[in-house]
Amino acid sequence: MSQSGPGLTPAGIIVGAQGVRGLVRVKTFTQTSGVIADYGPLFNESGERQFNVTLVEARPTVAVLKIDGVTSREAAEALKGLMLHIPRSALPEVDEDEFYHADLVGLIAETEAEGRIGVVSSLDDFGAGELIEIALDAGGAPLVCPFTMAVVPIVDIAGGKVVLNPPAGLWPRETKAKHTGPAKSGKRKRPKPVEGEGGPA
Repeated sequence: MSQSGPGLTPAGIIVGAQGVRGLVRVKTFTQTSGVIADYGPLFNESGERQFNVTLVEARPTVAVLKIDGVTSREAAEALKGLMLHIPRSALPEVDEDEFYHADLVGLIAETEAEGRIGVVSSLDDFGAGELIEIALDAGGAPLVCPFTMAVVPIVDIAGGKVVLNPPAGLWPRETKAKHTGPAKSGKRKRPKPVEGEGGPA
């Protein structure tokens, strides 16, 4: 039985083949990469295709998976770029001021002074704290800010927006350089990636 699109949450994206026997490398959006295989079948965005997977190797941000029926490198490469989803009902509830990445991506990004400036395109953590990336309506390099209470004081998922207070030097944009320096002026709970029930952030 297929899952309907609205009931699904992104869990990872296939980024390429691994070896010659049909294994795939998946960049995961889960708290740890290996738990992506713990939810049972995965689905495409619409829920019309189901993928039964087995974890082969868990790396820091990438899982190597075996997908039933995919037996060659060519078949694995053909799946590159496919977003894999899990049923939203399988996820635990989050605490106040914690968020799933999938709930934030696509929200309108505003500043108090200018209103809308773009949309949230991703959240990343390269070891120095969570960063929120905004694809700007004006184009050019994205705006990258620390995801802290001081910089992102309002997250209104029901209203479909986040309100930013970017640090001086990041906004207003004077250059198209991509800035990623983390701020130390405040603290917000980090957005909560999809995770297994046994490993909360």
